[in-house]
Amino acid sequence: METLSYLAHGFSVALTPVNLLWCLLGTTLGTAIGVLPGLGPALTIALLLPITFQVAPEASFILFAGIYYGAMYGGSTTSILLNTPGESATIVTALEGNRMARSGRAGAALATSAIGSFIAGMIGTTGVAFVAPYVVNIALKFGPAEYFSLMVVAFVMVSAVLGSSAVRGLTSLFIGFAIGMAGIDIQTGQPRFTFGIPELLDGIDMVVVAVGLFAVGETLYVAGRRYAGKDEIIPLKGSLYMTRQEWKRSWKPWLRGTFLGFPIGAMPAGGAEIPTFLSYAIEKKLSKFKSEFGTTGAIEGVAGPEAANNASTAGVLVPMLTLGLPTSATAAIMLSAFQSYGINPGPLLLDTQPALVWGLIASLFIANVMLLVLNLPMIRLWVKLLSVPAPMLYAGILVFATIGTYGISRSVIDLILLYALGAAGFLMRRFDFPTAPVIIGMILGPMAEAQFRRAMTISAGDWTVFYTHPLSLALLIVAALLLFGPAIYSRIFQRNVHGPDHVPGDA
Repeated sequence: METLSYLAHGFSVALTPVNLLWCLLGTTLGTAIGVLPGLGPALTIALLLPITFQVAPEASFILFAGIYYGAMYGGSTTSILLNTPGESATIVTALEGNRMARSGRAGAALATSAIGSFIAGMIGTTGVAFVAPYVVNIALKFGPAEYFSLMVVAFVMVSAVLGSSAVRGLTSLFIGFAIGMAGIDIQTGQPRFTFGIPELLDGIDMVVVAVGLFAVGETLYVAGRRYAGKDEIIPLKGSLYMTRQEWKRSWKPWLRGTFLGFPIGAMPAGGAEIPTFLSYAIEKKLSKFKSEFGTTGAIEGVAGPEAANNASTAGVLVPMLTLGLPTSATAAIMLSAFQSYGINPGPLLLDTQPALVWGLIASLFIANVMLLVLNLPMIRLWVKLLSVPAPMLYAGILVFATIGTYGISRSVIDLILLYALGAAGFLMRRFDFPTAPVIIGMILGPMAEAQFRRAMTISAGDWTVFYTHPLSLALLIVAALLLFGPAIYSRIFQRNVHGPDHVPGDA
């Protein structure tokens, strides 16, 4: 009952005319960004971070959440009609969705995607509202040692999940650490990594890093790949609605995908990729129409993964709001927006900022309804966005990134950093180094350092504090297993299959 009263307060915040307009703007912009290939919510929110200096926090996060949800809806359009996933979480949608489009069933694929996203979004948002307070109660029992160990787990999982290899992920993470450490050390008052530049004494602005890596870097990368091949847009034919048989085949995958996506998304570094692939594997195994998978396209292969994708999007908000742990690139950008307002997400956020948190959660229910209305009847309009000239799109993003960054501090140093980080972001994408761990390392690195120092101060310099506390020890063991477990398992598997004399890498 207490949660319902908080939700009622949240709706009183979200249903104000101004916040409704921000929600509509966010969902509309998010859908458009999701439809455009190569762009995504992380890039868009990074580009809009400068508005945090002008707009109330409730309005900003309602806008950002609308963009986040909207991009998940819109991303399926690109995957189905263009076979070009805009996000890694929509790769699975392209597998069956594009085949359905080629066989003349694009309307059904888009419809099951939109309706499944709506159902998963509503259930997932309900989960956020009811699960978050329980996570807060657990988090309040954490001390500095436990928090540091939890962040170590997050570092390892994020590096492993968001990159193609743990080494690349950890490299990106430590780059983020270095950026986050720039400025004056709060405890000693000594400058670190400033290289004699006075503008860096206050540290490198999170907005500059986020916009540089995601807006500038991603734009340069996408523009650089423009001539790698010609994309074929599958035209929409026939009805945009599902038949009775398609409804019957979709509703169970919607529910299975939802209840698979939300808990995995809510885990530290659970992400959206794992549940979508799991959902696809489950639906392929359970379907009575296995012959359609990989040939004409099975609607279950679109319905389940799309529901899992949107449910995990809601789940990602749980660790971000309650523990201050971002588990996706977009969550990392949103966490940087909290810092722009001087707000630190964590166990106390629900008590210190109830209007913000519950207004945000309530706005997600409203956003889901708006997105269903925007997506089903207006799908032909969204498809027309695919014909936007790419040079104009990329040039516009760079112009907005430059103006927005310069408007924050009117510093030439910030502009130099913006394009230096943009070039670094381009090279990281080019050589398959994930950019999200950089932002996560920049945000969580100083927090982990502060918790480490606090734990050492309390224990009078005794290092055993990290393994004499049972919860801290358990978290560190989990981190070690996550880091070394896959390599050990692979080695044992190879020995069992090929014998003890087999050298890894041999055929």
